[in-house]
Amino acid sequence: MTTPVPRRYAAAALLALLIPATGWAQAAYPDKPIQVILPLQAGSASDVAVRFVTERLSEALKQTVAVENVTGAAGLIGVDRLAKAKPDGYTLAALNNSILTILPNIQKDKVKFDPFADFVPIAGIANIPTLLGVSKDVPAKNVQELLALAKAKPGELNYSSGGPGSPQHLATEMFMAMSGVKLTHVPYKGAQQAATDLAAGQVQVMFIAHSLALPHLPSGRVKPIAFAGDTRSTAFPDLPTVAESGVPGYNYASWIALFAPKGTPDDVIAGLRTEVAKILARPELAQRLSGAGLELWSVPHDKLGQAIRDDFARWQQVVKTANISAN
Repeated sequence: MTTPVPRRYAAAALLALLIPATGWAQAAYPDKPIQVILPLQAGSASDVAVRFVTERLSEALKQTVAVENVTGAAGLIGVDRLAKAKPDGYTLAALNNSILTILPNIQKDKVKFDPFADFVPIAGIANIPTLLGVSKDVPAKNVQELLALAKAKPGELNYSSGGPGSPQHLATEMFMAMSGVKLTHVPYKGAQQAATDLAAGQVQVMFIAHSLALPHLPSGRVKPIAFAGDTRSTAFPDLPTVAESGVPGYNYASWIALFAPKGTPDDVIAGLRTEVAKILARPELAQRLSGAGLELWSVPHDKLGQAIRDDFARWQQVVKTANISAN
């Protein structure tokens, strides 16, 4: 004869059967590969920095974290992909300040995203030191000599960039507006090709990332004549800034950071922030970045949000004062 099961035990057994069908049945994040959209060319300075971090993130999460280079329209195609992505933690993006804080100020008709509301900051990754470089045959050893040469031959000196609206283009536009010189723009489909042609002497001038200049510095095929930031680079302590060299107030800085689309679950965001912070705290990462001509920029999400606001306001004023265009 079967002993009847008391009602309280039967209810508990039924609840135990129901629980896996609800929240507990959800697999722990991540249970499939994560895609990181990078709206910049493979081999670019940002690409190098992002891949250093995603390699370690793959190890930490025990899941593939794949970088996809989505180029075009100065990065707007890639950032649009992030804005429209399902906010489930499986689509992230690495975005630079040119995309988030400069393009919205100079291409208002083309920018469809809100840099403050559409993305959730995870962490800053790296600073990208930028040099003002000239090809070896340019008879200028400093900014003053370059300005004199450009003024003597208006429009005859060419400068290369990774394309309209790229960091190199915008840095040069600001330089021309603040110095009163005219250089002719030669846009490429990526910064790497632009750097290669600078070294080959096909173009004469480029605001070039230190990482892209590295292969060409020992031969002297690319000559750095100034640093673009507001303070001297630790890698080039004897190299003056552009501002020191005769263009007062000039300051071009570039950074890359990791973001998720708005609406991504809070627990997923918190977990990603924790893991990325651990990765950025590893001494070997700073060493790898430095060896590649980059600088660690381990900025937590709250300070990253403030950096975006500060950069946006600064460029809003610069664009208005210098009448900079991305065309």
